[in-house]
Order: sequence, then structure tokens, then C-alpha cells
Amino acid sequence: MTLALDLDVRSQFPQLVGNPGVAYLDSAATTQKPQAVLDAVTTYLTSENANAARGTYPWANRTTARIEDTRDRVRRFLGDRSPATSGVHFVSGTTAGLRAVALDWLPLVLGDGDEIIVPFADHSANLVPWLDAVELLRRQGTHVVVRPMPYDAAHDYDVARLPIGPRTRLIAATHVHHVYGNDMNVHRLRAAAGPEIPICLDAAQSFGHLPVSVRDLDVDFVVFSGHKAMALPGIGVVWARNQRGPAFAPAGWSGSPNTAGIVSLAAAMDWLSSVGLDRIASWSVSLAARFTAGLAALPGYEVLGCQSSLTAGSTVQRRHGIVTFRHREIGSHDLGFILAADGLLVRADGHCQGSEGEKTSSVRVSLHVYNTAEEVDRLLETLAALDSQGVATTSPRPSC
Repeated sequence: MTLALDLDVRSQFPQLVGNPGVAYLDSAATTQKPQAVLDAVTTYLTSENANAARGTYPWANRTTARIEDTRDRVRRFLGDRSPATSGVHFVSGTTAGLRAVALDWLPLVLGDGDEIIVPFADHSANLVPWLDAVELLRRQGTHVVVRPMPYDAAHDYDVARLPIGPRTRLIAATHVHHVYGNDMNVHRLRAAAGPEIPICLDAAQSFGHLPVSVRDLDVDFVVFSGHKAMALPGIGVVWARNQRGPAFAPAGWSGSPNTAGIVSLAAAMDWLSSVGLDRIASWSVSLAARFTAGLAALPGYEVLGCQSSLTAGSTVQRRHGIVTFRHREIGSHDLGFILAADGLLVRADGHCQGSEGEKTSSVRVSLHVYNTAEEVDRLLETLAALDSQGVATTSPRPSC
């Protein structure tokens, strides 16, 4: 199978150009930054740096305008058809954004005996804040029931068993799973939930990786981190629809905004749009299919998640650039060190899983538009050399 991307993007990433022998395969943790983003931040910091909404001089006014323009840019990027009523709030990242929704907004809609549905087998950032909010309310005398999000054998959300009831006040969901790489098909949640229940979406692994349409998904919150979408660390967004329940507003005094981070996010969205999110998604899916097809042929490895998606021609549960696996004899941490010594940079640990997620550490390969088919093949060659031939396949294989 031959893959080719009809646009040279790799040369636009200085860290990759400066390290030609390294294959960066950890974009789900953080993406590399294109020169356009770095230039935008440098230009801002060296020519217009000022605090926003604190002065009336030109630099301050231009910074304030940049921030408001970036809010509008986020709305357009998400396909927001109601910008007059929606809110775009800058936070430090996905975790901070989900905590803000959980602690600043959720208590306003919950009463004694109400229920929420949360994913116990997704990222801890989309579980712990909701449990913290429930515990805080319990201490105040309000008892809220937490219902676990149901999963099927392929680790997709099992919408048919969604525990919706008359007291359900929120559904928390993930767009693309950070371990299995599959789209969790959250578009199905609205039909199951009905028109009134708010849905909060963790889009950390989808924003900047594939098109995210709030119109099509019909969710009420979209939360993401800029550093996973070509921007700098320390900037994230809570987009709020503000049509189901009270309008979202972070509690307390917000303080000075991360202006450099906001500038980087605007530049990152411009860069992503210039390349094309459809093209980025297609490339990442193709690379993941190439990798899973090769890895599935090595008996010493167990690929996590849906087994029917391991062939390049599969139409089931396509992996959006994220593939996680284990060697049946070599520990995942050891395997991570071995790969790093060969210039193959992957993540090897528990991946911040929720309490019902994978209990054993694993190796995660996460790909983006700047990765190449040659890097995938090089990784497969190294893994094949480590493969223990004849190891029996004893791990369960979920159907999907």
C-alpha cells in the first residue's frame, strides 16, 4: 500500500526539520508547532505585546481586538450557527475547561435526586471533575446520582443502553477516544437523550485533527486544548451553546488572559484551515490503518480496541491517528525506551485512563499530518524485529 500526501507540510515544522532522524509519534499528548504559529507569537510579543482590556492605548486596544477576533474564529471553526448567544471562554486547557463546567455551571442545574451520566472508561479529565462536583454538592446536602456511560464490546458508547431518566441533567462524552482512537459517535447521543438534556463534549483529540461541527453534533459544550491543535501550551477553550440551562460563565475574577496563547490559537486555526481538516483527518486515518494492518500481522502484539478495524480496508471504527498496543512479553515502559533509542517517540504508560479504563500500561502511537508512511513502516520494522514468534494469542478479541 502506497500513501502520499499531496502537500508538503513537514517542512513547516522546525522541530521536525531540525531532527531528521526522529519520528515524533506522540501528537495525542501534544502537537508540534508550525512555523506560522511560532512567527505569529514572535511578531505579537515583539511588536504589539500588551494586556487586554486594561488600557486605551493602541497596543492594548489591538490585543483586546485580537482576543475578540479569536473568539469569533473559534465559533466559525466549530460551525457555530448561533454566535450571538454562544460563549467562547479561554482557559488553560481541556482539564481546566471541564472543571469549570463541572464546578461553575453544573451545580446551578442540579437538585437533590438529579442524575448525570459520565464516562468512567475515558480520560480522567472527563470523569474526575464531575465526581468532584457531585462530592461538593453532597457536602452541601444535595445528593446527585452518577450513572456510568455504557460501552459495547468495541468500546463505543452503547447508546441503546444509555441510562436516560426523567432526572437526567447532563451527559458527559468524549469525541475521539484518547487510547483507542475511535470516534465515539456522539452524534447519536442527542437522538437518545432528547432535546433538553445538555451534553458536554471533550474534544481534546478531535479539535484540530478532524472537522468538529457543533451543528451536526448538537452538543452544548465543546472543550479542548490548544497545544493538541498546533497552538502553544496553556491555552484552551470552553465553547458554550447557552441554550439549554443557564448561560455558562466561569466563576470568580478571570485575571489577565494568556494573550500569547490566544494569538497562537488563532494562528493555529488559520494554519489548519489552510491545510484542510478533511485532508488532515484522511491522512491520519490512512496512516493509522497502515500501522494497524502491519501490527495485527505480528503475533507478539495485542492491539487495544476494536479488532475489526485492524485492516486497511475496514469501514468499522476507523482510528483517527491513535493506535495503542502491548507486546505480550516486553513491558510497555521497556518497549517505549527501546523505541526511543531508535528515534521513535511514543507514549508508554497508563494514558490517564478513568477508573474503568485499561488497567495495564500500553504503548500509544498517535499520528498527525506531519507524519509519513515511511515513519510508520520504520516503526513496524522495529516492532517486527522485537516480535516473539509463536506467542499464543490469549487476550480477548472484542467484536465490533
